Amino acid sequence: MNNTAPLLQLSSIGKQFGGLTALSDVSLHIQRGEIYGLIGPNGAGKTTLFNVITGLYQPSSGKFQFDGNSYQACKPHILAQAGIARTFQNIRLFANLTALENVMIGRHLRTQAGVFGALFRNQENRNEEQASRERAHELLRYVGIDKPADTLAKHLPYGEQRRLEIARALATEPLLLALDEPAAGMNATETESLKILLQNIRSTGITVLLIEHDVKLIMGLCDRVAVLNYGKKIAEDVPEKVRNDAEVIAAYLGGSDEH
Repeated sequence: MNNTAPLLQLSSIGKQFGGLTALSDVSLHIQRGEIYGLIGPNGAGKTTLFNVITGLYQPSSGKFQFDGNSYQACKPHILAQAGIARTFQNIRLFANLTALENVMIGRHLRTQAGVFGALFRNQENRNEEQASRERAHELLRYVGIDKPADTLAKHLPYGEQRRLEIARALATEPLLLALDEPAAGMNATETESLKILLQNIRSTGITVLLIEHDVKLIMGLCDRVAVLNYGKKIAEDVPEKVRNDAEVIAAYLGGSDEH
């Protein structure tokens, strides 16, 4: 694999919903090991593009390449196996399962036990489950969850629920960690802690993509930023150049209170 080639390459992506064009001719690339931000005003197409990247939506046109392979039917399970993990804007945890169990569910994507193994639990499957349990404990510590691992997800504080989603995504061993507004609802202290966590994740070699309304976080964290407006990409560059781009200022930053 050519490690200098982009991890993710989107070429002329379009997405229509009936007569509505949500994305038009969007091209971008994300390099391995970078933190890449996606911003834009409400209705700009950010979530649609994010859902194309993670397989929830199928592009109407364009080409999608990830880790050197082309994908036409970009189904979520196919892309998850390929190495794209995501979180959601609205937290989607298994509320009545423990923190540990939530992370272990993510881990099952990379385990070998099938239905037979789950039913009959031979020694190999038991060893695999124990390894998954140990890895889940490691990930809970890594993301900074202080509550016991047997705490039900619904009983975790909001900020820790956000971190639990990240831990579950990391359990799938992703190449690309795609985060949908991970700082939503966080206070300043929690946001700063999240920033440190994402920098640590990147230092392990995992590429990070995030949609985020907190422009200050995006500009202080990302290596490069893309800006969408009315379904089209209007900028893609390092944060300082994006911040000073006249079209971006006119479309978004100049009229936004999200600083």
